[in-house]
Amino acid sequence: MPDPDTYRRLIELLDEAAVSYKLIDHEPEGTTEKVSGLRGHPVSLAAKCIILIVKPDKRTTRHVLAVVPGDCRVDLDAIKQLYGARYVGFADHATAERLARTVPGTVLPFSLDPALELIADPAVIAEPEIYFNAARLDRSIMLSGADYKTLARPRIEPIALPQSK
Repeated sequence: MPDPDTYRRLIELLDEAAVSYKLIDHEPEGTTEKVSGLRGHPVSLAAKCIILIVKPDKRTTRHVLAVVPGDCRVDLDAIKQLYGARYVGFADHATAERLARTVPGTVLPFSLDPALELIADPAVIAEPEIYFNAARLDRSIMLSGADYKTLARPRIEPIALPQSK
């Protein structure tokens, strides 16, 4: 179940850090390609956030929040290698919602749960501006990649592949 305070927590985090950010109101949308058009930026500047299940062995399950450019997909083999895992896949809807404290399509590129490990592709933090839904379908945030790196403190690894056509 999404936490109704996730949006508020995000704004407090940004304000307390005194970083420059921009709120963008738009029609409700959670699809990266469509919301990028509503926000008026190239899809490559969107921070696409995917929650994964990683099983290094039969008894261990970890959850990873992978953040890649909006025009890319997560390289599951790269994640598998990073964790020495035998299995990597997409988390189910209920697990993703619980760990992200918001609904799919509005997942933040920040981990608000200690059980959710954060990995971002270097291309995300290299951008002067990144865009993401702000735990709401009708509001987004623009933030610099450098400020995102400082605030979120992700593990930075090459985990993006070009989108399949």
